[in-house]
Amino acid sequence: MRLNKYLSDAGICSRREADRLVQEGKILVDGKAAVLGMQIEEGQEILVNGKAVRREEKKVLLLFHKPRGIECTANPKIKNNVISYIDYPIRIYYIGRLDKDSEGLLLLTNQGELVNKMMRAGNCHEKEYLVTVDKPVTEDFIKKMSKGVPVLGTVTRKCRVEKTGEKTFRIILTQGLNRQIRRMCEYLGYRVKRLKRIRVMNLELGDLPVGQYREAEKKELEDLKSLIQDSSETTVIRKNERRKR
Repeated sequence: MRLNKYLSDAGICSRREADRLVQEGKILVDGKAAVLGMQIEEGQEILVNGKAVRREEKKVLLLFHKPRGIECTANPKIKNNVISYIDYPIRIYYIGRLDKDSEGLLLLTNQGELVNKMMRAGNCHEKEYLVTVDKPVTEDFIKKMSKGVPVLGTVTRKCRVEKTGEKTFRIILTQGLNRQIRRMCEYLGYRVKRLKRIRVMNLELGDLPVGQYREAEKKELEDLKSLIQDSSETTVIRKNERRKR
């Protein structure tokens, strides 16, 4: 097995990150500096930044109801970091982010290959949010949010937006710019008071209590992998069409 896949399966990092660590000389195999593309066999000693690596037998995908105030970082120096908060018995890392002031569904896993596939097909992933703002939601606001708003030097992709109350709306995005919904609202003169993610692709928050997590069910994993495959194929088709133009 290739070293980068070994580390990815072990939940240490993605394949790309593994290659970067190899190039920086931070990985040793049986006491010698690793090289890109090298094969690993059972029983070999692998050190990453001086720490021994052992493959985790169990692969997990967690659905976590992140509370407000918990930060998406693995930095142990940050008091309310999500990894320490969950305190899961094996090493995991999050897929995507939710900013500190937001709440709702956050995915965490030790499956590096799953993360890679989700990131590669990321442009087709639906993420659904419930949002509360500081003043009444108008039809003009809904229309402009749906068509796209200038933020961060670009215009946001068209999306689905639905009014759910006087000062609340539901929005489904297929992109993930930094603090995107907050920036979109600010551009239109609104301030977000509460933002909650309730779905990522087929994975739903449901009635999972705040601060709790659960493992994805077998059917959820099967459907997720199918969606990822479909998204990847769609991305390839789109790239080929652009080349022909």
